[in-house]
Amino acid sequence: MARSPHIKLGFILHGVGRTWHDWRHPDRDVNASTSLARYQEQAATAERGKFDFLFVADSLSITERSSPHYLNRFEPITILSALAATTSRIGLVGTLTVSYSEPFNVARQFASLDHLSGGRAGWNVVTSWLGDTAANFSKSEHPAHAVRYRIAAEYLDVVQGLWDSWEDGAHVADKESGQFVDPDRLHALDHKGEFFQVRGPLNIKRTPQGQPVIFQAGASDDGRNFAARRAEVIFTHAETIEAGHAYYADVKARAKGFGRDADQLFILPGIAAIVGDSDEEAEARYRELAALESMDTGLGFLSRTFNDHDFRQYDLDAPFPDVAHLGLNSQQSGTLRILAEVEAEGLTLRQVAERLATPRGAFVGSAETVANQLQRWFENGAADGFVLFEPLPGQLALFVDRVIPILQQRGLFRTDYEGTTFREHLGLTVPDNRYSAARDARSAA
Repeated sequence: MARSPHIKLGFILHGVGRTWHDWRHPDRDVNASTSLARYQEQAATAERGKFDFLFVADSLSITERSSPHYLNRFEPITILSALAATTSRIGLVGTLTVSYSEPFNVARQFASLDHLSGGRAGWNVVTSWLGDTAANFSKSEHPAHAVRYRIAAEYLDVVQGLWDSWEDGAHVADKESGQFVDPDRLHALDHKGEFFQVRGPLNIKRTPQGQPVIFQAGASDDGRNFAARRAEVIFTHAETIEAGHAYYADVKARAKGFGRDADQLFILPGIAAIVGDSDEEAEARYRELAALESMDTGLGFLSRTFNDHDFRQYDLDAPFPDVAHLGLNSQQSGTLRILAEVEAEGLTLRQVAERLATPRGAFVGSAETVANQLQRWFENGAADGFVLFEPLPGQLALFVDRVIPILQQRGLFRTDYEGTTFREHLGLTVPDNRYSAARDARSAA
């Protein structure tokens, strides 16, 4: 299958903001992270702009050092189910961890969301890296990094097996004969593996898009392999086009190595676009955002990356502390990237924190400048699309009203949705039901 000619776009619902201090902006609603009305407004704007999906990130533990949005927020399935009722086309993607949930419940939740939305659900499969999450789920310790990915692989096998419980046509519902279900098309999974024993069948029928779309955010070596093998969309991080291109080429090559069509795997870096009437105005808006931040923001990002370690205890102007061991069972890719920069440039803790607190990114400028950058990344193999953050209030609407029309004029973005389901928007095939495929194979033999 050929690569899609259109850029894919998602919007992340981040309430009061993604950093530690952007909630202090005078135009920011301090209750936005638990405001249904605010999320409905953003969802309507993104759908007006023909975005592919809304995205809800998540984590399951907090401390006094957590960023404000993560301190007080909606659970993903709940808010996405509410938004399913007020939107009609845009995809609805929720983060849910395999480390602290059960496959049967998760299969049921996302199948329900897919039915509620008419085929628009997506699951961001994560393993959780914050070690203190274990204490919220009656666990004595957090699973090791490599073990978490073994759990994830088996977990996804189980969930997708449960989604296949009902073949098309299993729901007969013939009032005259009294037959509600065709037992030959309803299947128990009977899974017995290293981590899970799940009988099935799932107690909800096959969903409108066959199965919800699978997202992943793998950046470590284990994560890249898992994403290349199993994901349909990858949400990633890339500060430069060179970094984006390197990640893109690596993961696409891994996907081909696993026998996949790499064009059925979309790689989407997160971006914090700032749009102005001119490049100079956009730069001023960026400085407005940067002025809200403090050293606490950078130290907060470091803390989150290194398993919630408290970096405030160190001298800011001393060499970066020896904390490599804290990243081994945490956000491994992020810790390795920071430690590599520290080693290469001899950075102090202050210098690292300042970089993290106010990253400018490549997408600050007039609508045309931002559109040019999006086109450059897309056409040069650094991305299949992007997940948009809203760094300042009103930026989503500016992006929709000013950047999207430029992309449409250049033939780089849709002018209307391709169908009714999320898979149709992305151009992804509907997964075969394993039992139907086996029956067809026997019939053809």
